Amino acid sequence: MSSTELPESAAASTAPRVAPVAVAEGERLSAVELPGLTLTVRARPGARAGLPPALYVHGLGGSSQNWSALMPLLADVVDGEAVDLPGFGDSPPPDDGNYSLTGHTRAVIRLLDARRRGPVHLIANSLGGSVATRVAAVRPDLVRTLTLVSPALPEIRVQRGALPTALMALPGVTPLFTRLSRDWTAEDRTRGVLALCYGDPASVGEEELAAAVTEMERRLRLPYFWDAMTRSARGIVNAYTLGGQHNLWRQAERVLAPTLLVYGGRDQLVSFRMARKASAAFRDSRLLTLPDAGHVAMMEYPEVVARATRDLIADNDVS
Repeated sequence: MSSTELPESAAASTAPRVAPVAVAEGERLSAVELPGLTLTVRARPGARAGLPPALYVHGLGGSSQNWSALMPLLADVVDGEAVDLPGFGDSPPPDDGNYSLTGHTRAVIRLLDARRRGPVHLIANSLGGSVATRVAAVRPDLVRTLTLVSPALPEIRVQRGALPTALMALPGVTPLFTRLSRDWTAEDRTRGVLALCYGDPASVGEEELAAAVTEMERRLRLPYFWDAMTRSARGIVNAYTLGGQHNLWRQAERVLAPTLLVYGGRDQLVSFRMARKASAAFRDSRLLTLPDAGHVAMMEYPEVVARATRDLIADNDVS
Protein backbone atom coordinates (compact mmCIF):
# COMPACT_ATOMS: atom_id res chain seq x y z
CA MET A 1 0.00 0.00 0.00
CA SER A 2 1.48 3.38 -0.98
CA SER A 3 1.60 6.26 1.48
CA THR A 4 -1.26 7.96 -0.35
CA GLU A 5 -3.65 5.11 0.19
CA LEU A 6 -5.86 4.51 3.21
CA PRO A 7 -7.15 1.33 4.88
CA GLU A 8 -10.34 0.05 3.39
CA SER A 9 -13.63 1.15 4.92
CA ALA A 10 -16.96 -0.59 4.74
CA ALA A 11 -18.41 -0.40 1.25
CA ALA A 12 -21.18 2.15 1.02
CA SER A 13 -21.94 2.10 -2.67
CA THR A 14 -25.42 0.83 -1.96
CA ALA A 15 -26.29 3.78 0.33
CA PRO A 16 -29.68 5.19 -0.68
CA ARG A 17 -29.82 8.48 -2.53
CA VAL A 18 -31.06 11.04 -0.02
CA ALA A 19 -32.42 13.62 -2.47
CA PRO A 20 -31.94 14.46 -6.12
CA VAL A 21 -29.19 16.89 -7.01
CA ALA A 22 -29.94 20.05 -8.95
CA VAL A 23 -29.61 19.89 -12.72
CA ALA A 24 -29.48 23.14 -14.68
CA GLU A 25 -31.33 23.60 -17.94
CA GLY A 26 -29.30 22.05 -20.75
CA GLU A 27 -27.50 19.61 -18.43
CA ARG A 28 -28.13 15.92 -17.96
CA LEU A 29 -26.90 13.41 -15.41
CA SER A 30 -25.87 9.84 -16.02
CA ALA A 31 -24.20 7.11 -13.98
CA VAL A 32 -21.12 5.35 -15.28
CA GLU A 33 -20.80 1.88 -13.77
CA LEU A 34 -17.26 0.56 -13.36
CA PRO A 35 -16.06 -2.44 -11.34
CA GLY A 36 -16.18 -1.34 -7.70
CA LEU A 37 -16.99 2.23 -8.65
CA THR A 38 -19.96 4.28 -9.85
CA LEU A 39 -19.39 7.82 -11.06
CA THR A 40 -22.06 10.40 -11.80
CA VAL A 41 -21.35 12.53 -14.85
CA ARG A 42 -22.99 15.89 -15.55
CA ALA A 43 -23.05 16.51 -19.30
CA ARG A 44 -23.35 19.80 -21.13
CA PRO A 45 -23.34 18.68 -24.78
CA GLY A 46 -21.51 20.78 -27.30
CA ALA A 47 -23.43 23.23 -29.47
CA ARG A 48 -22.71 21.11 -32.52
CA ALA A 49 -21.51 17.63 -33.33
CA GLY A 50 -17.84 16.85 -33.56
CA LEU A 51 -16.52 19.23 -30.90
CA PRO A 52 -13.56 17.96 -28.85
CA PRO A 53 -14.41 16.54 -25.42
CA ALA A 54 -13.73 18.28 -22.11
CA LEU A 55 -13.78 16.90 -18.59
CA TYR A 56 -14.25 19.11 -15.53
CA VAL A 57 -13.02 17.95 -12.09
CA HIS A 58 -14.14 19.66 -8.87
CA GLY A 59 -12.33 20.26 -5.58
CA LEU A 60 -12.63 18.96 -2.02
CA GLY A 61 -16.20 19.19 -0.79
CA GLY A 62 -17.39 20.28 -4.22
CA SER A 63 -19.25 18.56 -7.01
CA SER A 64 -19.90 18.74 -10.72
CA GLN A 65 -22.32 21.60 -9.97
CA ASN A 66 -19.28 23.82 -9.42
CA TRP A 67 -18.91 23.93 -13.21
CA SER A 68 -22.49 24.81 -14.13
CA ALA A 69 -21.60 28.48 -14.66
CA LEU A 70 -18.58 27.78 -16.86
CA MET A 71 -19.76 24.83 -18.95
CA PRO A 72 -22.37 26.70 -21.05
CA LEU A 73 -19.83 29.41 -21.85
CA LEU A 74 -17.57 26.82 -23.48
CA ALA A 75 -20.29 24.69 -25.10
CA ASP A 76 -19.54 26.16 -28.52
CA VAL A 77 -15.94 24.90 -28.41
CA VAL A 78 -16.10 21.66 -26.36
CA ASP A 79 -18.46 18.81 -25.61
CA GLY A 80 -18.39 19.03 -21.82
CA GLU A 81 -18.74 16.52 -19.01
CA ALA A 82 -18.16 17.15 -15.31
CA VAL A 83 -17.52 14.24 -12.98
CA ASP A 84 -18.56 13.82 -9.35
CA LEU A 85 -15.51 12.27 -7.71
CA PRO A 86 -16.16 9.16 -5.59
CA GLY A 87 -18.19 10.04 -2.49
CA PHE A 88 -18.97 13.57 -3.69
CA GLY A 89 -21.92 15.09 -5.50
CA ASP A 90 -24.15 12.26 -6.63
CA SER A 91 -21.39 9.61 -6.83
CA PRO A 92 -21.51 6.96 -4.09
CA PRO A 93 -18.34 5.96 -2.24
CA PRO A 94 -15.93 3.56 -3.93
CA ASP A 95 -16.25 -0.04 -2.79
CA ASP A 96 -12.65 -0.05 -1.51
CA GLY A 97 -13.04 3.19 0.45
CA ASN A 98 -9.99 4.66 -1.25
CA TYR A 99 -10.20 8.47 -1.16
CA SER A 100 -6.48 9.05 -1.61
CA LEU A 101 -5.20 11.32 -4.36
CA THR A 102 -4.13 8.14 -6.13
CA GLY A 103 -7.64 6.73 -5.76
CA HIS A 104 -9.29 9.86 -7.21
CA THR A 105 -6.74 9.94 -10.04
CA ARG A 106 -7.42 6.32 -10.90
CA ALA A 107 -11.17 7.05 -10.91
CA VAL A 108 -10.72 9.83 -13.49
CA ILE A 109 -8.41 7.71 -15.65
CA ARG A 110 -10.81 4.77 -15.50
CA LEU A 111 -13.67 7.06 -16.50
CA LEU A 112 -11.79 8.44 -19.49
CA ASP A 113 -10.67 4.98 -20.59
CA ALA A 114 -14.18 3.55 -20.22
CA ARG A 115 -15.81 6.43 -22.12
CA ARG A 116 -13.04 6.48 -24.74
CA ARG A 117 -13.27 10.28 -24.80
CA GLY A 118 -9.59 11.06 -24.51
CA PRO A 119 -7.67 13.07 -25.20
CA VAL A 120 -9.79 15.70 -23.45
CA HIS A 121 -9.45 19.32 -22.49
CA LEU A 122 -9.05 18.71 -18.74
CA ILE A 123 -10.33 21.54 -16.53
CA ALA A 124 -9.99 21.28 -12.76
CA ASN A 125 -10.12 23.15 -9.45
CA SER A 126 -8.29 22.71 -6.12
CA LEU A 127 -8.13 18.98 -5.23
CA GLY A 128 -9.26 18.35 -8.79
CA GLY A 129 -6.20 20.32 -9.90
CA SER A 130 -3.95 17.86 -8.07
CA VAL A 131 -5.81 14.98 -9.67
CA ALA A 132 -5.63 16.54 -13.13
CA THR A 133 -1.92 17.26 -12.77
CA ARG A 134 -1.27 13.63 -11.94
CA VAL A 135 -3.50 12.41 -14.79
CA ALA A 136 -1.65 14.63 -17.27
CA ALA A 137 1.73 13.46 -15.96
CA VAL A 138 1.08 9.71 -15.99
CA ARG A 139 -1.32 9.51 -18.96
CA PRO A 140 -0.38 12.27 -21.41
CA ASP A 141 -2.37 10.46 -24.09
CA LEU A 142 -5.59 11.42 -22.26
CA VAL A 143 -5.03 15.20 -22.10
CA ARG A 144 -5.13 17.79 -24.89
CA THR A 145 -4.91 20.89 -22.72
CA LEU A 146 -4.93 21.46 -18.99
CA THR A 147 -6.73 24.29 -17.19
CA LEU A 148 -6.08 24.48 -13.45
CA VAL A 149 -8.02 26.87 -11.22
CA SER A 150 -6.27 27.27 -7.85
CA PRO A 151 -4.67 23.81 -8.03
CA ALA A 152 -3.86 22.19 -4.69
CA LEU A 153 -0.09 21.79 -4.98
CA PRO A 154 2.26 21.48 -1.99
CA GLU A 155 3.08 24.68 -0.10
CA ILE A 156 5.65 25.09 2.64
CA ARG A 157 3.66 27.87 4.30
CA VAL A 158 0.07 26.71 4.34
CA GLN A 159 -2.63 29.35 4.03
CA ARG A 160 -4.44 30.05 7.30
CA GLY A 161 -7.75 29.22 5.64
CA ALA A 162 -6.43 25.78 4.69
CA LEU A 163 -5.58 24.78 8.27
CA PRO A 164 -9.02 23.28 9.02
CA THR A 165 -8.62 20.98 6.00
CA ALA A 166 -5.19 19.91 7.19
CA LEU A 167 -6.47 19.35 10.73
CA MET A 168 -9.34 17.27 9.39
CA ALA A 169 -6.75 14.72 8.32
CA LEU A 170 -5.80 14.06 11.95
CA PRO A 171 -7.53 11.14 13.71
CA GLY A 172 -10.38 12.23 15.97
CA VAL A 173 -10.67 15.78 14.68
CA THR A 174 -13.70 15.24 12.45
CA PRO A 175 -15.83 13.58 15.18
CA LEU A 176 -14.90 16.45 17.51
CA PHE A 177 -15.81 19.04 14.89
CA THR A 178 -19.16 17.40 14.14
CA ARG A 179 -20.00 17.48 17.86
CA LEU A 180 -18.96 21.11 18.24
CA SER A 181 -20.90 22.15 15.14
CA ARG A 182 -24.02 20.06 15.66
CA ASP A 183 -26.14 23.17 16.25
CA TRP A 184 -25.01 24.85 13.04
CA THR A 185 -27.71 25.11 10.40
CA ALA A 186 -27.13 24.24 6.76
CA GLU A 187 -27.25 27.97 6.03
CA ASP A 188 -24.58 28.65 8.67
CA ARG A 189 -22.33 26.04 7.08
CA THR A 190 -23.01 27.30 3.57
CA ARG A 191 -22.20 30.89 4.46
CA GLY A 192 -19.00 29.68 6.09
CA VAL A 193 -17.97 27.84 2.92
CA LEU A 194 -18.77 30.87 0.76
CA ALA A 195 -16.74 33.14 3.06
CA LEU A 196 -13.81 30.76 2.72
CA CYS A 197 -14.01 30.14 -1.02
CA TYR A 198 -15.22 33.42 -2.56
CA GLY A 199 -13.23 36.60 -2.86
CA ASP A 200 -16.48 38.50 -2.31
CA PRO A 201 -19.15 36.31 -0.67
CA ALA A 202 -21.63 39.20 -0.94
CA SER A 203 -21.64 38.69 -4.70
CA VAL A 204 -23.62 35.45 -4.25
CA GLY A 205 -27.28 36.19 -4.99
CA GLU A 206 -30.20 35.02 -2.87
CA GLU A 207 -31.29 32.41 -5.42
CA GLU A 208 -27.77 31.00 -5.68
CA LEU A 209 -27.45 30.99 -1.88
CA ALA A 210 -30.75 29.15 -1.48
CA ALA A 211 -29.64 26.51 -3.97
CA ALA A 212 -26.34 26.09 -2.13
CA VAL A 213 -28.15 25.68 1.20
CA THR A 214 -30.43 23.03 -0.30
CA GLU A 215 -27.40 21.15 -1.59
CA MET A 216 -25.71 21.42 1.81
CA GLU A 217 -28.80 19.98 3.49
CA ARG A 218 -28.73 17.07 1.05
CA ARG A 219 -25.04 16.37 1.64
CA LEU A 220 -25.36 16.45 5.42
CA ARG A 221 -27.95 13.67 5.21
CA LEU A 222 -25.58 11.40 3.32
CA PRO A 223 -24.24 8.71 5.68
CA TYR A 224 -20.78 8.88 4.12
CA PHE A 225 -20.41 12.66 3.82
CA TRP A 226 -17.87 13.18 6.62
CA ASP A 227 -15.97 10.02 5.77
CA ALA A 228 -15.45 11.18 2.17
CA MET A 229 -14.38 14.63 3.34
CA THR A 230 -12.01 13.39 6.03
CA ARG A 231 -10.32 10.69 4.01
CA SER A 232 -9.97 12.92 0.93
CA ALA A 233 -8.41 15.64 3.11
CA ARG A 234 -6.04 13.05 4.50
CA GLY A 235 -5.21 12.01 0.94
CA ILE A 236 -4.22 15.58 0.05
CA VAL A 237 -2.03 15.94 3.14
CA ASN A 238 -0.36 12.59 2.44
CA ALA A 239 0.24 13.53 -1.20
CA TYR A 240 1.89 16.79 -0.11
CA THR A 241 4.53 14.81 1.81
CA LEU A 242 5.58 12.55 -1.05
CA GLY A 243 9.04 12.91 -2.55
CA GLY A 244 10.71 11.61 -5.68
CA GLN A 245 8.72 10.96 -8.82
CA HIS A 246 5.44 10.98 -6.89
CA ASN A 247 5.91 14.56 -5.71
CA LEU A 248 3.24 16.75 -7.27
CA TRP A 249 5.72 19.45 -8.31
CA ARG A 250 7.88 16.82 -10.01
CA GLN A 251 4.78 15.55 -11.78
CA ALA A 252 3.88 19.09 -12.85
CA GLU A 253 7.28 19.28 -14.55
CA ARG A 254 6.42 16.12 -16.51
CA VAL A 255 3.17 17.53 -17.93
CA LEU A 256 3.37 17.92 -21.69
CA ALA A 257 -0.07 19.43 -22.29
CA PRO A 258 -0.36 23.19 -22.80
CA THR A 259 -1.53 24.52 -19.44
CA LEU A 260 -3.57 27.49 -18.23
CA LEU A 261 -3.09 28.41 -14.57
CA VAL A 262 -5.72 30.55 -12.83
CA TYR A 263 -4.99 32.10 -9.42
CA GLY A 264 -7.12 34.40 -7.27
CA GLY A 265 -5.61 37.23 -5.26
CA ARG A 266 -8.09 36.66 -2.40
CA ASP A 267 -7.74 32.89 -2.30
CA GLN A 268 -7.68 31.76 1.34
CA LEU A 269 -6.89 28.12 0.53
CA VAL A 270 -4.21 28.25 -2.18
CA SER A 271 -1.68 31.04 -1.87
CA PHE A 272 -1.55 33.60 -4.66
CA ARG A 273 2.25 33.56 -4.33
CA MET A 274 2.28 30.01 -5.71
CA ALA A 275 1.30 31.29 -9.15
CA ARG A 276 4.89 32.11 -10.08
CA LYS A 277 6.19 28.72 -8.92
CA ALA A 278 3.45 26.92 -10.86
CA SER A 279 4.20 28.93 -13.99
CA ALA A 280 7.82 27.79 -13.79
CA ALA A 281 6.93 24.16 -13.08
CA PHE A 282 4.54 23.54 -15.98
CA ARG A 283 6.71 23.68 -19.09
CA ASP A 284 4.10 25.04 -21.52
CA SER A 285 2.03 27.33 -19.34
CA ARG A 286 0.21 30.62 -19.36
CA LEU A 287 -1.05 32.45 -16.28
CA LEU A 288 -4.29 34.26 -15.52
CA THR A 289 -4.34 36.18 -12.24
CA LEU A 290 -7.57 37.62 -10.86
CA PRO A 291 -6.83 39.96 -7.94
CA ASP A 292 -10.39 39.97 -6.58
CA ALA A 293 -11.13 36.26 -7.01
CA GLY A 294 -11.07 33.66 -4.28
CA HIS A 295 -10.63 29.90 -4.55
CA VAL A 296 -13.34 29.23 -7.15
CA ALA A 297 -12.70 31.74 -9.92
CA MET A 298 -14.73 29.65 -12.38
CA MET A 299 -17.79 30.38 -10.23
CA GLU A 300 -16.99 34.02 -9.43
CA TYR A 301 -15.64 35.09 -12.82
CA PRO A 302 -16.86 32.44 -15.29
CA GLU A 303 -16.73 34.76 -18.30
CA VAL A 304 -13.09 35.69 -17.69
CA VAL A 305 -12.04 32.10 -17.07
CA ALA A 306 -14.00 31.01 -20.15
CA ARG A 307 -12.20 33.52 -22.38
CA ALA A 308 -8.78 32.37 -21.20
CA THR A 309 -9.71 28.71 -21.58
CA ARG A 310 -11.15 29.37 -25.02
CA ASP A 311 -7.87 31.02 -26.06
CA LEU A 312 -5.89 28.03 -24.78
CA ILE A 313 -8.09 25.63 -26.74
CA ALA A 314 -8.00 27.73 -29.90
CA ASP A 315 -4.22 28.09 -29.79
CA ASN A 316 -3.87 24.30 -29.55
CA ASP A 317 -6.54 23.26 -32.03
CA VAL A 318 -5.28 20.20 -33.87
CA SER A 319 -8.35 19.71 -36.07
